[in-house]
This record gives sequence, C-alpha cells and structure tokens, in this order.
Amino acid sequence: MIVHLPRSLSELWSLLAEAPGARVMAGGTDLLVRLRAGLDRADATEMTGKADAATALCCLERIPELRGVDCGKGQLRIGAATPLTTILENQDVATRLPMLHAACRCLGSPLIRHQATLGGNICTASPAGDTLPALYALGAEVELATSNGTRRLPMDGFITGPGRTLLQPAELLTAVRIPLPAPNALQHYEKVGKRRALAISVASLAALLRLEGQRITEARLALGSVAPTVVRCTQVEHWLAGRTLDAETLHHAAGMVREVVRPITDVRATATYRRIVAGNLLLRLGGHQ
Repeated sequence: MIVHLPRSLSELWSLLAEAPGARVMAGGTDLLVRLRAGLDRADATEMTGKADAATALCCLERIPELRGVDCGKGQLRIGAATPLTTILENQDVATRLPMLHAACRCLGSPLIRHQATLGGNICTASPAGDTLPALYALGAEVELATSNGTRRLPMDGFITGPGRTLLQPAELLTAVRIPLPAPNALQHYEKVGKRRALAISVASLAALLRLEGQRITEARLALGSVAPTVVRCTQVEHWLAGRTLDAETLHHAAGMVREVVRPITDVRATATYRRIVAGNLLLRLGGHQ
C-alpha cells in the first residue's frame, strides 16, 4: 500500500483525482485497526465519503488547514484533523466548552488521544462515539469540502446510522463549528462504561441548560449508546423549559428519557440496563443545584 503525505488541501485534491480509490486517514485509530483485521472495505474510510477499494492512504496530519482550534465571532472552529490532546490543552475549550472537554478526556487513553482526531471520531459514526453527544447538545455544525467548494450541515443531521454519514464521494470533513454557549450555561457530560478507563460507552449524556436562578429556560439533552445514532430528547427538552431544576422535575424527566431511548442488548449491557442508566444519568444534574 502506498502512503501519501500531502501538505495542503490542493495537493490532497490532486492526489484523490489521480487515485479516486485512495483512503483518507486522520489519526487512524479506527481505520488501521479495521485494516489489520482484514476489514478492507470502503466504509472504513475516515473523514471522507465511500470509494472503491483503496490501494493508497492519504494521511491528513501535515495539512495545516485541517488542524487547530480558533475562537472568535461567537463560535469555536476545530480543524477535523486536530488531535484530541490538542483540544484538551486549549484554554478556550476548557473554559467555554467544558462538556466537550470532558467528552474528549474520557476517550481512550492518553496515547490514543494523542493520535485520535475529532473528525475521525465523528466520521466513524459509532452510536458510542464519546464526543458525539456533546457536539449534538452544543448545536455543532460540520464543515464539508470538495475540490469545488464547501458546505455545512448540522451535526444532528450529518450522521444517519451506525457507520453512516452524509459525506459524498471525494468529500472531506474539514472542521467542526460550535456556537459558544452563554458563560453561565450549565454544561454536563457523563459516560458509563464497564470500567473507569479505556471503556466503550454503555450509555452517555450531554446536557446543556440555560438557567435563571433555578428555573430552566432552555434545555438540550443528547444521549449516546442508546439508539442507532445519538438521541436528542426534544420532547423532554420542551417539557423541562420553564420548570425548576429540582429532584421532582428530574425524576419525571428521567422517566420520559427511558421512554424515548431505543437501546439494544449486546456484549456490554442489556437494553433494560441501558434504559435505566439513561434515565439515571439525567438525575445527576441534581448535583448542580
């Protein structure tokens, strides 16, 4: 297999035009595992649309346009090939997006986070993807590009199923744009796994609440590992708006969450357990009272 290391997007587009079956790779923490396991299929491609069987890899790590964290104009822009370690070390992420910071911190090990990228975690499109609930709750957009131009899509419409996205052939995820919440907004992220570290999520919750005193004026809830894609609990969000953040409110909302999620039974947990945990995670918001 030939490995290319383009140094610009224009060089990448030229390589893809010459070898349309080439794989595009960011950190490779998912793709390389699949290739070593013999899962040499086009849908294993990271950050790019489906293509024919690849004979080459185009690595994105040397393309500066795809890396870095920029804060301005009420939003944070994170290059898709930015390693998670870089995101964790960014002060704007730590102070303005603690929910995303927490999600990145619990993904894999320090060695994995040093290599893995935000774009790769998104385009793997796993229901258990650690960063996905936070990005859904924050109202993130993905920035997609081809050699002919760019487009944006809301995060909650980009992923269509396990391992499936709306990426088109020869299209690349270049960045994620995240609106900055109000400084006083409550942000919470929590993941439940079978162990404390290096665990695939059994269930996870990202919650963003806007409060006036203890009254909830707006709620955004996103749950991972409890359906084929991340679940935005819009019915529960609407019910919470205008109510007091207290134990009675959260217990009722937790019951609603258990009705919304559609978990499965697998080697990590039963559907019943996941449903119970999904509701219980919402109760944890009571610790912010």
